[in-house]
Amino acid sequence: MAPNASTPAAPLAPTAPADDPRFTWPLHPRPQLIRGFDAPETDFGPGHRGVDLAAAADQQVVSAGTGYVVFAGTIAGRGVVSIDHDGGLRTTYEPLVPQVAAGDQVYAGQVIGTVIAGHPECTVAVCLHWGVRRGLEYLDPLPLVQETTRLRLKPWNSG
Repeated sequence: MAPNASTPAAPLAPTAPADDPRFTWPLHPRPQLIRGFDAPETDFGPGHRGVDLAAAADQQVVSAGTGYVVFAGTIAGRGVVSIDHDGGLRTTYEPLVPQVAAGDQVYAGQVIGTVIAGHPECTVAVCLHWGVRRGLEYLDPLPLVQETTRLRLKPWNSG
């Protein structure tokens, strides 16, 4: 018997494997989240335009995805690397000692630098600030590294 308006629809069930996340974590193993993303209400308003991840001094930082380095240098006394990715996304990592240069192509998981202490808003000894934006809009990077589950309808079996 096929479902109709008076018959409940088939239940949704996670039957497919989780989708691969878009990016990989910039620190391995998966780091502890120290401070989450807090989108500003206005372009220049207060907020936290990325996430802070617990790290160890001199820990390797890897590119979260394949792309091209658009900046590797110092801003306000801190080492910064910015990478452009497909889809108009740009990831930024700080503070670190860059091991790449502007114009370099990088791959997901490739070392781009080593973390150093110096992120002033970090509440632990050392952390990496990791940000993502699309154009001028800052985005929360965590959904890009978290697996998602696809749902699909199971076949309807009536007794």
